[in-house]
Amino acid sequence: MISRIDLRGDALPEGPALRDLLPRADFDVSVALEKVRPICEAVHHRGDAALIDFTEQFDGVRLERVRVPAEELARALEGLDPEVRAALEESIRRARLVHREQRRTTHTTQVVPGGSVTEKWVPVERVGLYVPGGRSVYPSSVVMNVVPAQEAGVGSIALASPAQAEFGGIPHPTILAACALLGVDEVYAAGGATAVAMFAYGTESCPPANLFTGPGNIW
Repeated sequence: MISRIDLRGDALPEGPALRDLLPRADFDVSVALEKVRPICEAVHHRGDAALIDFTEQFDGVRLERVRVPAEELARALEGLDPEVRAALEESIRRARLVHREQRRTTHTTQVVPGGSVTEKWVPVERVGLYVPGGRSVYPSSVVMNVVPAQEAGVGSIALASPAQAEFGGIPHPTILAACALLGVDEVYAAGGATAVAMFAYGTESCPPANLFTGPGNIW
């Protein structure tokens, strides 16, 4: 049975007392590293072939290719429930308002006559974004990853989400539809450590990224 902690109306403590009130599960990073390291090394050295093998091992589906075809994105958007589409479009609109205001402009400070310091914010060239895809579907993670990158001016955006055997090896259609709404057409059926390694090292189908973001667990 799932335990519940109801804190409505309570004044929350600070510091260690708050951590004691809402404890996190114990985990051993070294154990995770022992299992993740060979996965990353395999992707580093074998590229797409390793991604395909691990997808079959972990997700139960044998892929023909790792990158999701453009027609699958279009089909997912076409089949998206109108109410879900409206909700996603509104989420995107609100997220853009927030992140557009966060973008900083170039600022120059005159220090001495003839001497100045300029602060300039330059977006990274390419980002890899991760959207979990276990037992639940998280199109909100698509919005929360993609919109900040777009508003920052990142020129190349790629997204990975685990392959779903139920849908023939592509990520969940709602995830694909959210990508299509945002204009992201570089999507990969890759999950967990395999996706991290793909973006870190690059493969035949996926160039490496300068930055990787997204939610996930220790794996």
